[in-house]
Parts: sequence; structure tokens; C-alpha cells
Amino acid sequence: MNTLPPLHTPNLPAGPRFAIDRRICVAANHWGARRAVGVFFGIISRLGDGVFWYALMLALALIDGRRGLLAAVQMAVTGLTALLLYRLLKRWTRRPRPFRACPGVIAHVPPLDEFSFPSGHTLQAVSFTIVALAWYPLLAPLLLTFTTLIGASRVILGLHYPSDVLAATVIGSALGALSLWLMPMAHWMH
Repeated sequence: MNTLPPLHTPNLPAGPRFAIDRRICVAANHWGARRAVGVFFGIISRLGDGVFWYALMLALALIDGRRGLLAAVQMAVTGLTALLLYRLLKRWTRRPRPFRACPGVIAHVPPLDEFSFPSGHTLQAVSFTIVALAWYPLLAPLLLTFTTLIGASRVILGLHYPSDVLAATVIGSALGALSLWLMPMAHWMH
């Protein structure tokens, strides 16, 4: 749990759209204060740090041979691109995290970096999921559920606004689609 006082920053965007963003963030974060909820989403968030995705890439390579290795390589290249992109966007936008800017929001887990926009966990999860599902559509129930839980965890844990997660979903979708367009599976299989 974060013990730092919130930063009351007057330069946060105003207007009804941002007020709704903050209200949803506060409500979700209060729900996350329940011990079982906070523990569950803390575990999801921790798995989304990379543990789940690295394990999936390793499993694909071990279970499905060359095809699994190629899928894992494409996921890794897409993930590295997502990492570089979200770090660049965070430095450019410099949006304070909700627990630093919204009274009543606490961080249930420590953040990995300073800024909020976009959600790196969500961007990575969406881009990984799109690539993995192109190779292995039968993984859809697992990956879509996990990716949705990652996005929700970021708001519930007080680390992101819903708009951070939504933007990361759009960016991650575009990045995953771009990866499939630039490196189509047919190219890998020859």
C-alpha cells in the first residue's frame, strides 16, 4: 500500500469526461480495498508484469516445436516494441498516477514506474494476446479473460485511470495487428 500523500496537481484535465474517469477510478479502487479483491488483483497484476507471458512463450516453444518458437519470437518482438512505445508515451504525457492525484485513491501495490498514461500492463497484454491468438486461437478463453483482468487490475489497484487502460487497449490492438501485418505467419512457416 502506498503511504505517500497524493499530489494535488492543478493541471489535471477538467470536464465531465475526466470527472467520470476519476469517479470510476475512485469507485474501483475502493472496491479493491477489500482484502480478497486486492489480493486477487494484486496476483493478476504481478503475473501481468511478464511472468505469465514469458511462461506462455516458453510453453509454446517447448510444446509446439518450431511453430511454437516462431510464435514466441513474434510475441517477444511485439512485446519489446510495446515496452519501448509505452515508455516513450509515459515520458511524453507525464500523467500522474491516480493515487498521486486523486483524493481517496490508494495504491494497493507499488507502481513499476512514475507515470500513468498509458497502462503498460494492458498494452503488453493486448498486443501479446492478439499475436498469440493468431497462432493459437484455442487459447482465446484463457488469454481474453486474463487480459481483461489485467486491465481491470490496473484501475482497481489505483495505478491507472480507466482512460489509461482504454488507450492502452487501442494502442496494443494496433501494435498487435501491425505485428501480424509486418510478420505474417505464412512468412514464418516457410
